[in-house]
Amino acid sequence: MAEGLKSGGEHERRLSAGEPALWQQVVEQLGTALAVIDPAGRIVAVNPAAERLLQRAAGSVYGRDLHDLCHRDPGGGLVPRERCPLLRALAERRAARGDDDRCLRGDGRLVPISWSATPLADDVSGVCQGMVVLIVETAADRRAGRERAERAEQSERVEQAERTARTSALESLAERLTLVAEITDVLGQTLEVDEALARLSRVLVPRLADWAAVDLRVGSRQVHRVAVTGPEGRAAGQEDWRGHLPPVGEATHSPLVQVLNEGAPVLQKRVDLDAPPDSPLASVHDAFLGAIGAASAITVPLGSRRQVTGALTLVRTDPARPFDTGDLDVAGDIGRRVGLVIDNARRFGRQRAVAEAMQRNLLPPLPAHGRFQLAARYQPAPPGSQVGGDWYDAFALRDGTLALVIGDVVGHDLTAAAGMAQLHGILRSLAWDHAEPTGAVVDRLDDAMHAITIVRMATLVLARVEGPDSGPWTLHWTSAGHPPPLLLTPDGSAQYLEAGQGLILGTDPYAGDPRPSAAHALPPRSTLLLYTDGLIEVPGSDLTRGLSRLRRHALALAHEPLDTLCDQLAARTPPGSTDDVALLALRLPVP
Repeated sequence: MAEGLKSGGEHERRLSAGEPALWQQVVEQLGTALAVIDPAGRIVAVNPAAERLLQRAAGSVYGRDLHDLCHRDPGGGLVPRERCPLLRALAERRAARGDDDRCLRGDGRLVPISWSATPLADDVSGVCQGMVVLIVETAADRRAGRERAERAEQSERVEQAERTARTSALESLAERLTLVAEITDVLGQTLEVDEALARLSRVLVPRLADWAAVDLRVGSRQVHRVAVTGPEGRAAGQEDWRGHLPPVGEATHSPLVQVLNEGAPVLQKRVDLDAPPDSPLASVHDAFLGAIGAASAITVPLGSRRQVTGALTLVRTDPARPFDTGDLDVAGDIGRRVGLVIDNARRFGRQRAVAEAMQRNLLPPLPAHGRFQLAARYQPAPPGSQVGGDWYDAFALRDGTLALVIGDVVGHDLTAAAGMAQLHGILRSLAWDHAEPTGAVVDRLDDAMHAITIVRMATLVLARVEGPDSGPWTLHWTSAGHPPPLLLTPDGSAQYLEAGQGLILGTDPYAGDPRPSAAHALPPRSTLLLYTDGLIEVPGSDLTRGLSRLRRHALALAHEPLDTLCDQLAARTPPGSTDDVALLALRLPVP
């Protein structure tokens, strides 16, 4: 038979919580007296069962204090309000019940009652709007009521203790999770091992431990204690525990050796700390724990069981607050994260060292070209930042003209450095024996770049300084999306040469018109600066501000020797810069 039909096709009516009158019907037909009071304890609603119990019409009790009606002593007198459990529960916004009260009915009779009250809160704001009170007439005597009240109070105390225990456990878990999240964030801010460990120690002490020590493997057997951190005001002599430790042995019971060999975390209680050491490494580690007064300790691997980079030891000195298994789990999670950071930092450091060496070795020596003065600087990105593909070049063309180049391959890794080397060599070949505008040379480089290099995109400025040794001189240049050259003149002015701008290399070599070439006279004793964006740009900052800063610093140094000017400008990279810097400077002679 289809749902909702009776035999014979008769429809069966089903109740639904969505019907507006359902709850009103439930309350009105409820056999138990129900009253609703506002935050002041005044009656705002009663059901018919409450009218019968109170022997009062609903209209006569609205606005009256429920305490005045239902909390009377055996003689009919009012119970003092400060002793009223219902009012106390209302003030504290909690549920409550009472089993030894008397209700003053409308006919003047006292009726023993029990009641149960529940706070009524707003669904949106959560603000308490009053209470719902269920009232039941009872024939229990006062002694039974007191016993029930005592049992209820005892039950409430037990429940409160359980709630407190659960709350404490949840708070402890939340604190541990917050600590792990904070450490993850802190470790993610640097790729330098020493800085990462220093930041880690500042978070762990005193949040999780009183002391922390970090040991790193150096080779297969050697261990180096790289960090020891304790509470504020600790004895400076404790720093002596850092340094090379005895080699890791085999088959010992020392927690540190077990962690380094097997990768399993170890929790040591007071009794475990008293066990005699069974290896030279264990002797040194136990002496450290004894010197700082360890009451319990945790040692966890840095990394995973398959690849243990080192060990993290956490120590508490208060016997009343020993580590537990929850702390061991948290420390183990932290150790895994720290090991990953150390592995990444070491890998990045090796790649960075290779890239820096490649860049420095590929940057050519500056030529001696007549009476022109040339100076250049290359400054790697700050520690923890990525290496880029910045480069400079200066060389004489076939006709004796001096060519200047400054460039930046897009990317921040070893690939970018290798691409820089390819682009550098090809540009020299294309420019050396072609007496054509600089824009045409850069266009030919753009055409060839994708076919014979690994470079995806790059910016550069190609310039030629034309004129006899005695002057006058003219600068011819083209910019492929690069910051403009800066010209400092003897009269104290500084001008950005913003003409000659074209597309970045690699965007679309076949689109649009040929790249423009620009020209500008170079006064005697003037200084020309070519630079990469690391000298002016900070992520998230205004580029115009960086250009203004460079102009101001360059003007202040315009009369300094060229090497001094380059040293000072390279040293004044913007605060927060994460890029490397290439700088090429030319100073014109006096005719």
